[in-house]
Amino acid sequence: MSSLASLMFRACARLPLGVLHVLGALLGWLMYLASRGYRRQMRGNLRQAGYADAATRRAAIVSVGRMLVELPAIWLRPREEVLGWVKRIEGEALLDAARREGKGILFLTPHQGCFEITAQAAAARFPITVLYRAPRLRFLQPFLEQGRSGRNLRHAAADFSGVRELLGALRRGETVGVLPDQVPGEGEGAWAEFFGRPAYTMTLAMKLAARPDCAVFLAFGERLPAAGGYVIHLRPLDPREEGETPERHLNRMLEAMVRLCPGQYLWGYNRYKQPRARHPGG
Repeated sequence: MSSLASLMFRACARLPLGVLHVLGALLGWLMYLASRGYRRQMRGNLRQAGYADAATRRAAIVSVGRMLVELPAIWLRPREEVLGWVKRIEGEALLDAARREGKGILFLTPHQGCFEITAQAAAARFPITVLYRAPRLRFLQPFLEQGRSGRNLRHAAADFSGVRELLGALRRGETVGVLPDQVPGEGEGAWAEFFGRPAYTMTLAMKLAARPDCAVFLAFGERLPAAGGYVIHLRPLDPREEGETPERHLNRMLEAMVRLCPGQYLWGYNRYKQPRARHPGG
């Protein structure tokens, strides 16, 4: 089964982006219709965030499938071809200014749009180390390693050794990337409101952001309509509000990024799950 899946993965990598996005839309609807629990979770998360309208829900359904089927092309095609899909980078001047000051760069990239394209675009210009978790589907591991490694692009495991790699990269004035809306393991997070509901939120992201030699940007790869490529949005981290915890600060910034394009956020992800033996306020 894994051999067949690997062959299909490689075959998808050769398809035009437009064909992949059509297939992705079909896959998104198939996933949505096939699982009652998935439908319930997506609808509940959308309502929690104030997006109960059918248009946003339909966009979110399609976006999940497109996110999955574009991975083979982004990971396996030549980087020059993939970078040709990036039409522009909004906020690039702020990034360049931070790099001229010799600061390390922290990209906080939520599960929104095409988050893989942001790392590829960064690696075209400077070294970047991305924190990752091993995929549940084992056959994807070699493809992930191929896609997230190579010229200027390294990946670090989501463990203590990986955190040390991130710190070392920031000290060298390099760039690191973190998916800040993943639910962390027990003892690695704190409860903070996310769209009006407590969510167990990683503490690592804001600990890295607090370093004086670090410039922080939220990064989002917007998927353009009609397979028109991608626009990367970079937003600097706003100051913390009075009395705000670091984790609530992070979630507030993530909420603002999601509102830029709510139909491309991964609403089917169980963002509010609770680690064992933990509860809000506990």
